[in-house]
Amino acid sequence: MTWSTLHRTYLLASRAAGPLARPILRKRLARGKEDAERLGERLGRALYERPEGTLIWIHGASVGEAMSMLPLIEALLAARDDVRVLVTTGTVTSAERIAGLLPKRARHQFVPVDTQSAVKGFLDHWRPDLAIWVESELWPRLVTETARRRIPMALVNARFSEKTMRAWRYAPEMLRTMLEMFRLIRTQDADTTVRLRKFRIASRFMGNLKALIETPSCEADALQAAQPMLADRLAWLAASTHADDEAEILRAQQILKDRAEVRPLLILAPRHPERGDALGEMLRASGLTIASRSKGEWPEPDTDVWLADTLGEMGLWYRLAQVTFVGGSFGQAGGHTPFEPMLLDSAVIHGPNVANFAPAYAVLTARSGAKQVADGAELARTVEHLLLDTRMFERTIEAARVAHSELMPDLPALTKELLDLMEPAR
Repeated sequence: MTWSTLHRTYLLASRAAGPLARPILRKRLARGKEDAERLGERLGRALYERPEGTLIWIHGASVGEAMSMLPLIEALLAARDDVRVLVTTGTVTSAERIAGLLPKRARHQFVPVDTQSAVKGFLDHWRPDLAIWVESELWPRLVTETARRRIPMALVNARFSEKTMRAWRYAPEMLRTMLEMFRLIRTQDADTTVRLRKFRIASRFMGNLKALIETPSCEADALQAAQPMLADRLAWLAASTHADDEAEILRAQQILKDRAEVRPLLILAPRHPERGDALGEMLRASGLTIASRSKGEWPEPDTDVWLADTLGEMGLWYRLAQVTFVGGSFGQAGGHTPFEPMLLDSAVIHGPNVANFAPAYAVLTARSGAKQVADGAELARTVEHLLLDTRMFERTIEAARVAHSELMPDLPALTKELLDLMEPAR
């Protein structure tokens, strides 16, 4: 293994950076980006004892990676009774989201900052038998120290986009050095496999862990109450929206409202429901009539928008809407998951910016399982076609099912591959 000069320089810097970690973390804490009660974890100090038995450590950067880990965690725990799992992420939001979802034999800790002292404290305490990285967040000190301790490492659901590779263009040897430390690399898209091959790194396409997401649930009483109210309406959903999306969505609904033969109900579910009051004011100012879910309001026959400004009800909205526009895709947010509407047979529409889920959308596009639109006017036309053209709707849904099957990883095979990495140490 060839060590790049930049890699050596980074490791020297991370050794000296220990005293800087605490003031940096305090600044992050003041901005709400750290958990005050768990700040010690970021410095390599654990709040809990290491469990007995085999410990598998799984790391992902933030919410998306954390949620995608859950089926893999369940599979690893089901495969061996002696296994315990440690999950690390780096964001407060991911810690909050995953806390109540982990099974009994799994625990969350914040990933340590990438200084020598924090990483050493983390590894000295937890002593994992296997380390699994999810996607592409690679901290050089953490990767290097884990490899030095001869802990087998795997990189799963790996994704290196063109943007990621451009970020590494000044340090290609450093990236190669780290990737060579992994015993197993499985990618979520064929493009990543090709890009890694250029680095002479062996990898194989495995599918996308995010495709294993469970079907979003909903309260049966709420669904039974809403369905009769929408029986004579054509409902479409704008899910996980941001301000840049909402300007175009509003334009689309205005166009659809003016077409007497359509007049669908828009269900608007903002990414951040606390924006509900401000959104309500904007919608009323535009002349649209609204009902607000957070205020217990139900849509009337002349309601234009049902404002879905609550948490935990996405399963309800997908079941009520025949068509879903996936938000975050008109602005710079990078788009959100298409998998949830796909699972509930709601036809997917999205804007041009879906970088966060580019591999999934690429397969959907290739199979004609989703529709991309450029602006509100095109969004209105596409919603209308999908709502009124039954054959077009059914073809889109069937194509999405085919795409989803292609994206599904072989979880039992992946689980066995990962557990087999520990065999020499057992």
